[in-house]
Amino acid sequence: MFRKDYLMGMIEDMTTMIAKAFGLKEQKKYTEALWETDDLMRKNFRLNSELVNRMPTEEIVEMFRVGATVEVDQLQGLARMVSVEADIYDAAGNEDEAVVRRIKALNLFLYSAINQADRSLLDYPAQIDGLLDALEEFVLPAAVEKLMVEYEQQEGYYDNAADAVRRLVELDAAEGKQIGHEFYVRMQVKTDEELEAGGLSRAEVEDGLIRFQN
Repeated sequence: MFRKDYLMGMIEDMTTMIAKAFGLKEQKKYTEALWETDDLMRKNFRLNSELVNRMPTEEIVEMFRVGATVEVDQLQGLARMVSVEADIYDAAGNEDEAVVRRIKALNLFLYSAINQADRSLLDYPAQIDGLLDALEEFVLPAAVEKLMVEYEQQEGYYDNAADAVRRLVELDAAEGKQIGHEFYVRMQVKTDEELEAGGLSRAEVEDGLIRFQN
């Protein structure tokens, strides 16, 4: 109960702050809007924007680890803050900073999603879709595409997972082949009806098993 209350309080704080930050953004007070996001990061996560955006994503994840468990609901809260920062930078005309933050936010959301984050807290599917739309013209890192394979499979979009496998192969042939093999092995046990619902055919699965055989 305490954990749920804490998370709901965090979400309420974020909702209030985001509304204030977007108001400042609309007034073109971009520096003040960024101060708001930084203040909330410090309050809820004991992190600041500079540190979050300098650290590798893997190190950020480890900062949310308690024993063997990662506090993925807090992690997706941080992902939302980074995404808001990206929107402010985008509005200010700083596309480079916006893209860097959107990729980091996407990475954090994907990690949270595939590690049983509460999807009702921030509606992470909608957050992920929005980030993917904003990043449509950019090449994502291999680490993100690897998470995309698992996430799309989890959500039942097997055709999207197969697309992520293909993109991963282009970025890292060895890793892509391994992930691709594992993906199509998992698909092999699905029924034809399950595959069809997910956008794949049995023939595509058999072809994938051949292409990615070890």
